[in-house]
Amino acid sequence: MKLELRSRLVDSPASLGAALRLRRWEMFTALFPDIADMKVLDVGGTAESWLRAPVRPGHVVVLNLNDPGDCDEGWLTPVTGDACTARTALERAAAPMAYDLVFSNSLLEHVGGHAQRVRLAAEIQQAAPLHWVQTPYRYFPVEPHWLFPGMQFLPMALRARVAERWPLVHTLPASRAEAMADVQWTELIGMTEMHAYFPESRILRERVLGMTKSMIAVRTR
Repeated sequence: MKLELRSRLVDSPASLGAALRLRRWEMFTALFPDIADMKVLDVGGTAESWLRAPVRPGHVVVLNLNDPGDCDEGWLTPVTGDACTARTALERAAAPMAYDLVFSNSLLEHVGGHAQRVRLAAEIQQAAPLHWVQTPYRYFPVEPHWLFPGMQFLPMALRARVAERWPLVHTLPASRAEAMADVQWTELIGMTEMHAYFPESRILRERVLGMTKSMIAVRTR
């Protein structure tokens, strides 16, 4: 029953989460109408996410520290590496170095604190003239990774307890230590930080019931 509830909320094709993702793609293609001809660097994504996406750029390189996935499609290249040192990782992998657009979806909150976010933002802004960088908004009332109200405002020990036991999480951790690591590696930010990381970008708001759910730093020219 609880897995079914999560599916209805975010996972299934008919879920609220799927509808929001489709709306996000529509916004993306409206901002970047020439995407079919662009060379894209996706930092933090997966090959699978692009294979499912309703958008197909000319070529996509997916850079992910853990597992970018496998793909034999000619237009899609997975690379394992750290997005916070993206250009170094791409050079080591003999991947393309020139891009039209950097794409990032829900990575900024997982890189390990302010100093790493500064490095990631610099890499994004130097890798291509255009970008789309989305991250959940800290002050939305429901924490999006665990679907738990106000979890981001709890003390770390309580957050770890929620992560360990809350049934709506995508995958329950195997141990308390793993739950603690999950919450330590998740740090939502607000609008002020987003402006600071991307001072020359336009910051868009994704809203649900009139409330900001996530922010998107966009540079279109």
